[in-house]
Formats: sequence, C-alpha cells, structure tokens
Amino acid sequence: MQKLHTQDEWIERARKVLPAGGFGNFDPGIMIARGEGSRVWDEDGNEYVDYLIGSGPMLLGHGHPEVMEAVLEQLPLGMTFFANNSKGVELAEAIVEAVPCCAQVRFVASGGEADMYAMRLARAYTGRDKILKFEGGYHGMSAEAQMSLAPEQRVNFPQAVPDSAGIPQGIADQMLIAPFNDLAAVETLLGEHDDVAAIIVEPLQRIIPAEPGYLQGLRTLCDRHHVLLIFDEIVTGFRLAYGGAQERYGVVPDICTLGKIIGGGFPLAALGASADIMRHFDKATVGAEKWLMQLGTLSGNPVAAVAGLKTMEVLRRGGAYDRLRATGRRLQAMQSDALNAAGIPHRLCGDETLFDLYFTEAPCTDYRSAKHDDPARNALYNSTLRRNGIFKSPGKLYPSLAITEEDLAQTEAAVASAVRAISGG
Repeated sequence: MQKLHTQDEWIERARKVLPAGGFGNFDPGIMIARGEGSRVWDEDGNEYVDYLIGSGPMLLGHGHPEVMEAVLEQLPLGMTFFANNSKGVELAEAIVEAVPCCAQVRFVASGGEADMYAMRLARAYTGRDKILKFEGGYHGMSAEAQMSLAPEQRVNFPQAVPDSAGIPQGIADQMLIAPFNDLAAVETLLGEHDDVAAIIVEPLQRIIPAEPGYLQGLRTLCDRHHVLLIFDEIVTGFRLAYGGAQERYGVVPDICTLGKIIGGGFPLAALGASADIMRHFDKATVGAEKWLMQLGTLSGNPVAAVAGLKTMEVLRRGGAYDRLRATGRRLQAMQSDALNAAGIPHRLCGDETLFDLYFTEAPCTDYRSAKHDDPARNALYNSTLRRNGIFKSPGKLYPSLAITEEDLAQTEAAVASAVRAISGG
C-alpha cells in the first residue's frame, strides 16, 4: 500500500494547526504512528525501543493482550456514562486496598487535575490558604502548580516565580517555595507562616531522590504544625512499588494523587485520603460552605477503569517489580560503565524504575544542583540515542516490563555510539 504522508508532511501539517507545531508535550519533530510491546514506530516506519512509554502509563508496554481484551469487552457495553459504573467502583476498591493513605478516592481525567483538587481539598479541610511546594516540583498545569516549576531566574526562597503568563499575582502570594531535600528550610517556613494548608511534594522529585529521612522529616513537621502532607504520586504510584512511594519509603501522607498507570494508558487519575478529609466532596455531610465541588465528564470512565484494573492485576503477580528493577539496574549499569570507561563525569539520578543521568561530578539533590555542566553534551548524547533507535525524553528514562533482551542489546549498542559521539570519537 502506498504511504500517503511522510513524517515531514505530517509535521508541516501540524505546524499549520497546532501552536509550536505540537501538543505541548514532546518534541514535535517526531510523529509516532503506532506502538506494540516495547517498541514504537514513526510515520516513516523508523522503529524505536520505547523508554518514554507515554510519559509513564505504559508500564506493561503497548497493546498488552490482557489489557486489550478487557478494553474490547467493555467497549460494546458503553464508553462513558457521566454516572457511577461498576468498573469504576472496582477500580476505587483496588486503589484503596493498595495505597496506604487512601480510604476513599475521587476520579478525575488527568494528573494535573488531581493535583489541583488535592491542594483545594487541603485548603477546604484546614481552612488555610497557603501551599508549600518545592522548586522544580511538577504538579500539573494549575496556576499553583506553575509556580517555580522551572524558573529561569533564581530568586530568594520562599518567593514564587510563575512559569506561565496569565497567572495573577495573588496566586504567587499564596505559594511558598522551598528547596527540595532541605528540612531546615521547611521548618523555618512553617515556623514563620501559620496559614499553611499543605505541603505538596513528589516523593521522587522528577528524578531526584529524597535523601534518607527527608520524607519522614516532612511527615513529622506536618504533624507538628498541623499541616497536611500531599504526595504527588502521579508518576511514582504503582511504579516504585505496588503501593507506590508510600510503600517503598514507609511514609504515609494525608492526601495522595495517582495517575498514569491506574488508567492503563487511558485518561484517568485520582486523589485519595481518609474518609474524614474526603467528606468535603459530600455536600450533604459538610454543608454548602465547606463543600468542594468536583465533577468531570470522563471521571471514572469505564474503559479507562477496566484498563487500569487489568494493569494493576498484572502488576500484582509475583516478580513483576523485581523484573522491572532488574531491567532498570541493567540500563543504569550499561550507561555508567560505558561513560566510566570513556572517562566522562556523570551522575545517575533517580530510582531503578525511573532515572536518567546528569553530565556532572556534583551531587544532584535539588532543582538548582541537578543540572548538566554542559547541556550540549546531553543534547548530543540523547540525539545519538534517537538516531540509533532509542526513544526517550532528554531528561528521563522509563523502563517497562515489556523490555526484552533484544531491546537491551540494541540499547547497549546505542549507548556505545552515544558515548563515542560525546567523546569526539
């Protein structure tokens, strides 16, 4: 069959109808046509080992047969209802059983939406207005979340810097910004501000790990100052462990947000907490003044729910996380070994289930320290990987359970080429 459009033609078409030629998510210079298992293909038929995996949801790989079967069984029964459905209830039950802080959950359609409601819920519950977040922490696209996500200018803490136009100054005034992994800074801020509703944190901030004792320290400070602790587990939920970062690190927040994996590749996210906190979603219980209105056309969508349920079932099977971590360790080792052999300074940063490297000798502990000494070197490294059939973000690598020995061998060869490229070889 004759191909009707090349990738370049699709890119040109996109530029005419999409701002900056893309959806705002990823490099608009590549157009993905399909995915299967551990691989994706672009519109020109070029094949890649996929370490982007849709920015995290496809932990089982693309088109997992059991997930596909569950979705195909649901489709003729209905795609969405804007009403309760049994599959959504089953998914809520599975989340509550798995995630320590969740006695009840509310469904939304995206992780950013879940984070927005989590902060609003904390304000409703505490009657306080301010939110403390960490510089470089990503919590979606709400006005609060777009404070000091990736500030180009350094300002003194706790000043919030908006990363987007169109955000009123009043939002910045309600946000406190602290450096990640600095408990003393958090303690000082909580001592100076008695109107903080919550601290929101990624337990693994992008790919920067919390230092030993840091998350427990946040838990202790929140208890001392009667502040809620929100774990943004959109990425870490069901990835670091079946029970997420809460299980992995042994620290239980007051509220958590979940996304990506719980939808099995479909748009679905959730927030959860104790029944006492979640009662603010029930107008009959708390009254009109304390009620938090929340609704969404696709919240609890049954197709997404069955995909998430099946994904979670597969993850509960013995050895899934051991295999995922073993794959991650091999991917880490092949890069570190090749770079060490070439004498190229670097730091592996993250968890075995989600990581990348920085070309630096300095410790990477927060937004300001986690950077490349030479960003051009990182750009060349990643572009060489892409040319050799490796599809990943320039700042993250997601292992998946679909990765095969063949994939690992191809990745190792691509790494060798990338290391030669940045060595001048």
